Amino acid sequence: MLARVTRSGVTESVHDGAVAVMDTDGRLLASYGDIDALFFARSSVKPFQATVSAECGADLPPEWLALACASHTGAPIHVATVRDMLRTSGLSERDLGTPADWPSGRNRDRLLRASQIWPLPVYHNCSGKHAAFLRACRAQGWDTAGYTEPDHPLQQRFRSLLSEVTGQADFEVGVDGCGAPTYTVSVRTLARAFSRLGNDGHFDDVFSAMHRFPRLVSGMEMPDAEFAIHTHGISKRGAEANLGLAIRGFGSIAIKVLDGESRPIGPVVTDVLDQVGWLAPSVADSLRSATRVPMSGGGVEVGTVQSVVRLDVK
Repeated sequence: MLARVTRSGVTESVHDGAVAVMDTDGRLLASYGDIDALFFARSSVKPFQATVSAECGADLPPEWLALACASHTGAPIHVATVRDMLRTSGLSERDLGTPADWPSGRNRDRLLRASQIWPLPVYHNCSGKHAAFLRACRAQGWDTAGYTEPDHPLQQRFRSLLSEVTGQADFEVGVDGCGAPTYTVSVRTLARAFSRLGNDGHFDDVFSAMHRFPRLVSGMEMPDAEFAIHTHGISKRGAEANLGLAIRGFGSIAIKVLDGESRPIGPVVTDVLDQVGWLAPSVADSLRSATRVPMSGGGVEVGTVQSVVRLDVK
């Protein structure tokens, strides 16, 4: 068990999954659960997709590079930045392969109050990644139609990089929510990839952009932003409750929650960081507060999500 959810002193739900902790050289330091079970990486590998876009000439200053790595919430800064990425390359929102979507949470409420009630592709949380894909295609002279197909040159380059950083030779291929290809990884291989991301100079530009602009990468009040804010690190979540975290000079952590529920990720990863000694006590206290997930009843807190993971230290 990774975490339990308590309400009024009673365990109401439990979450199981797997965690891997690696050092800066990709050696396994600690783990919990089946770290070799496969799942689709989804958005957790966006930093590597952004790296490929940049290397293909997408010309991404730091703020744009952060948006290329983002699962954003459709806040005005996110939408305006994606529109700039498209406009300055002679592209438009019609070129985006993302499905029409709504902003999330409070950003959707803001648009509803303004009577702008229609979903748009630019609001999709992956629109920054797709704008970077399109800019790379323009730079390389590749056809922008079909840029999300697995056999497109851009996607082939990404698959090659993913194989290099994970150490995997083979992947199952699926379709992500945004329409781009997604590939299977394990907690072990995702942790290996993030160890490279945080400590290999090849990825310095992406690491720096994500660390400088964590709320461009994830939006407000998200655990991956809090991990970047509280450490010299970066973090990226993926759908169905997986996340990779890299801390410069320490190593990496990867997590997958088996039931696909993301609410345990913040408390569990914070606890893991504390268990392996990567946080000063004051930082650990601050991060625990920032990633706390309260359960409410009658308008007051009556429980919380509690990490119960116990690492097997190697």
